[in-house]
Amino acid sequence: MSILQIQGVSKHYANHTALNKVSFDVPRGTIFGLLGPNGAGKTSLIRIINQITAPDEGQILFDNEVLNKTHIKRIGYLPEERGLYKKMSVYDQLIYFAKLRGMKTEEAKVTINKWLKKFEASTWKNKKIEELSKGMQQKIQFIVTVMHRPDFIILDEPFSGFDPKNTQLIKDEIEQLKYNGASIMLSTHRMENVEAICDEVVLINKAKVVTKGSVMNVRKSLKDNTYSITYTGNLRTNSLEGITVKKQDQKDGNTTLVFTYQDKPNLNIFDKPELHISEYREVIPSMQEVFLTLTDSTNE
Repeated sequence: MSILQIQGVSKHYANHTALNKVSFDVPRGTIFGLLGPNGAGKTSLIRIINQITAPDEGQILFDNEVLNKTHIKRIGYLPEERGLYKKMSVYDQLIYFAKLRGMKTEEAKVTINKWLKKFEASTWKNKKIEELSKGMQQKIQFIVTVMHRPDFIILDEPFSGFDPKNTQLIKDEIEQLKYNGASIMLSTHRMENVEAICDEVVLINKAKVVTKGSVMNVRKSLKDNTYSITYTGNLRTNSLEGITVKKQDQKDGNTTLVFTYQDKPNLNIFDKPELHISEYREVIPSMQEVFLTLTDSTNE
């Protein structure tokens, strides 16, 4: 079951094609990574989902209905370029945005106080946004995005400006939102966070979808018969038949050998009494490696 279905969406600006027949589904109740280099078309797609612009071709279904203005209040959006009023106090700003999203005053006050307490920000209530650090402003923007309990949340670079502690705080909150039933689209260049929290991803490059699926399946799609073995003992790698060594490292008395089999995997070649093997695994490319490989400017 999908919360969002992108069906053959294209967007053109003068002589530039921002999106070229892009299609994918965002499963309900997942954290979904929208990935791609700068200029790939992510922002154009986000603007279409938010109904800021319209597609030139194709359509988007939201909860099995053609996307329309009634869906706006069910969507939360954290833009990369933040949209807070710098001269306005934190509390007045939160009340203002809550009412824009259809929340009643008393409900908004309870919700806002809960979020400020959760983020240890209750003492910021009467401060102007311009008086806050970038990280503090980010937290307020996050509260603005989620306080009306939207069904679908778009987070564009939500970890920007955060130290590791606050990055983990936001990651925990994103996972809690998913647990509470929200569907989340996460756009970020920080692939370690994609691996940590995303269930599925789509990668857009040069206006087209180049890969999509679960994080692990996308990583496995680029595996190349590479394995790693860590051992202690003496081993002459040039005496091993049927492998090609790619890298060899030594640390704390252990040797790690990264290699490819020239035929099918055969662990028997390491079956030697002088070796003690502590780890043997297939090397699966990281999301960072997948991203770099599939968005290489030399790729056609």
